[in-house]
Amino acid sequence: MAVSDFELFFSAMDDVTPLKHDTIKLNTVRNKPTLAQQLKRAAAECDLSIDENYLRSEHVDFLEPQAALSFKKQGVQGQVFKNLRLAKYQLDATLDLHGQTLLSARQALLYFVNDCHKHNIRVVLIRHGIGVKNKTQPAILKSYINKWLQELPNVLAFHSALRHHGGSGATYVMLKKSDEKKHENREIHSKRS
Repeated sequence: MAVSDFELFFSAMDDVTPLKHDTIKLNTVRNKPTLAQQLKRAAAECDLSIDENYLRSEHVDFLEPQAALSFKKQGVQGQVFKNLRLAKYQLDATLDLHGQTLLSARQALLYFVNDCHKHNIRVVLIRHGIGVKNKTQPAILKSYINKWLQELPNVLAFHSALRHHGGSGATYVMLKKSDEKKHENREIHSKRS
């Protein structure tokens, strides 16, 4: 007598106990993030829009290491610019950016210029170097300084320094008068009239 498939199946399943339910419960316990994941998340959540530094850090046209920097805003008199270029004004402050990363140089430059303006400092020297490690490489930091100085509203003019102040590795910068200094000048001149 032939055994049917049905009978074979039941004989094979004879010692199997049926499940009490047919639903599978998934493990809902979540693993806590690792310290590295927590730090990465915190950095990602840091609000970058709070960065008050509006100096752009995207690509610039790179300058040759010995290139002279020269810029003046409209309204700066030619003789004033010439005097700046020839270092005829007293240098009241200096910022040395040698060896800094672009990010730290960007922060330092913005803070320095704003602080000097706030304290009525008019002419400053920025030492940025020429970046010559290999004569075929451009002056990266110098190129960004050239761009950033033009973006700063308190900068009236700038020019590469004379040799004894650092030559093409440094720049003279003329700042606007602070509002307080402008007010003082108006009072002085109104008393003369």
